[in-house]
Amino acid sequence: MLSAKNINQYYGGSHILRDVSLDTHLGKVTVLLGRNGVGKTTLLKSLMGLVPVKTGTIALSGQDITHATPYQRARAGIGFVPQGREIFLRLTVEENLRMGLAYKPAGTAIPAELYELFPVLKQMLGRRGGDLSGGQQQQLAIARALAAKPKVLILDEPTEGIQPSIIKDIGRVIRMLADRGDMAILLVEQYYDFAKELADDYLVMERGEFIARGQGKNMEADGVRQLVAI
Repeated sequence: MLSAKNINQYYGGSHILRDVSLDTHLGKVTVLLGRNGVGKTTLLKSLMGLVPVKTGTIALSGQDITHATPYQRARAGIGFVPQGREIFLRLTVEENLRMGLAYKPAGTAIPAELYELFPVLKQMLGRRGGDLSGGQQQQLAIARALAAKPKVLILDEPTEGIQPSIIKDIGRVIRMLADRGDMAILLVEQYYDFAKELADDYLVMERGEFIARGQGKNMEADGVRQLVAI
């Protein structure tokens, strides 16, 4: 579905991503793990076109999108939930959700499924995003990314600063979306147990390159917990 081949990225003289290659697949959750500062977020920004890659290629459903703008990538079917959520604090929940439909025809309805996935949002449609709790904001950020029904969903540390009950709800939604079989999910996560529970495939990054990869069911046997321990 979404593929990256031999991606290299630099910040000034620092080589941040080193020949990084990955593939995501419909119906599967690919989990990317690694300590802080190893290049995970830079990789996601490269996949979204928020930073240009120095060398390498990125493709979606076999179509080269290496030089496509973030808007074009979103329109092609990539949904992105950034670290820190980045919802519009002064807009209402409903207005935030409509932002996820910005490139759809005027009058496109917010999918009712979003309220089934995150019931709390339906109760708060008129509330401003800034009035929501951190967990509710994260649910709103995910729902906004899902509004346009993407083929690929990229999430950057969705459990960061979230209470355990909401983490469970987010995990349930991620698994449900993957099991439908019409979406590929790339999840960057530092919470190992959450990642292990969801991973169909895993990748471990260190110093801008992958040092391990495999099937989620083998994470314990492969010693992934030790690789990402602080």
